[in-house]
Amino acid sequence: MAHCNTILGQILKMVSRHEFETLAKQHHAGRSFRSASRWSQFSCLVMAQLTGRCSLRDIVDSASSQLHRLYHLGCSKLSRSNLSRMNENKPYELYEALFGKLLQRSQMHAPGHNFKFNNLLYSLDATVIDLCLSIFPWADFRTTKGAIKLHVGLNHAGYLPEFVTITEGSTHEVNIGKLMDFPKGSIVAIDRGYNDYSWYKALTDKGIFFVTRLKKNAGYKVVKRQKVNKKQGLTCDQTIEFTGSITAKKCPIQLRRVGYRDPETGKHYVFLTNNFKLSARTIADIYKSRWQVELFFKWIKQNLKIKSFIGTSKNAVLTQVWIALCVYLILAFIKFHSKLSKSMQQILRLLQVNLFEKRDLMALLRGDPPLMPKHNIQQMALL
Repeated sequence: MAHCNTILGQILKMVSRHEFETLAKQHHAGRSFRSASRWSQFSCLVMAQLTGRCSLRDIVDSASSQLHRLYHLGCSKLSRSNLSRMNENKPYELYEALFGKLLQRSQMHAPGHNFKFNNLLYSLDATVIDLCLSIFPWADFRTTKGAIKLHVGLNHAGYLPEFVTITEGSTHEVNIGKLMDFPKGSIVAIDRGYNDYSWYKALTDKGIFFVTRLKKNAGYKVVKRQKVNKKQGLTCDQTIEFTGSITAKKCPIQLRRVGYRDPETGKHYVFLTNNFKLSARTIADIYKSRWQVELFFKWIKQNLKIKSFIGTSKNAVLTQVWIALCVYLILAFIKFHSKLSKSMQQILRLLQVNLFEKRDLMALLRGDPPLMPKHNIQQMALL
């Protein structure tokens, strides 16, 4: 029978150890520990994310019970105090940089989006992760409430979080959206929380298309009307110009207004875009697909540990969030590489209960029965 490393060992091999150590040297601060290392910290926290460990003691006890297997992965034993101090003091930027490396690798195997056009498609949104202000005083949000905000530009090619920024909860979404450098020719689906007419003009000047919802109180005049197929739920397709004194100065360009009534709910939507080439129904479908970023937030909050934290400092919290995002990319890479129809959640469940089993990872995902060891016939004869 061919020798197989543990499932956790095969997962960690997807992270280049050479790249990791190079990044660890670049993002180093303070004195080094005698036995502990950043690789040991990363391995323990990846294990914690995959198995749902919820406290420092839980993580350390679980790792200690499998120390004979972690040793072969280059991991040393971590005490509770060592792991806590590393989370508190060692720069989280290491895992932010590692996220970028894993993203590049995942993008090489990601499938395309489900639309016929060739433009890159992104959904931009942010989610609030609540924190207790008395325990996390640095997480400014409201008078009696703390939080951090996770801003994500989700690429629909594989649903990968290509643009990620973590800020205090009080930071407005549109301020971060303006900093994201989307590729020229790409399409960005955004909700009304990002409404900024000067930003719409800036995106148009850069050759970036956007699809959003038009505010109800926006003042405009119709320049041109196009025929629409009402059987598809479309109500209008117009070229408009803003008439408000301030709005017209911020966005002095012609935009497209598309009306759509959802046949299931009967709710009427009005979309605003600077793309005049795609059909009106495609514009409506693009905004509908923006829901994928909401599903991404829901998935990581339900399946990874980013709502309860094992440290109280800003560095410890960001370390945990960035490692969770790295784990998401590893799971996405496994899904792309396996080419199976299993969902990310099904893959995660399989890994959770088999993390320290010595089996081939792809055979486990395929559902192949485990190979039984062959008995030595000569030894049986001697007995």
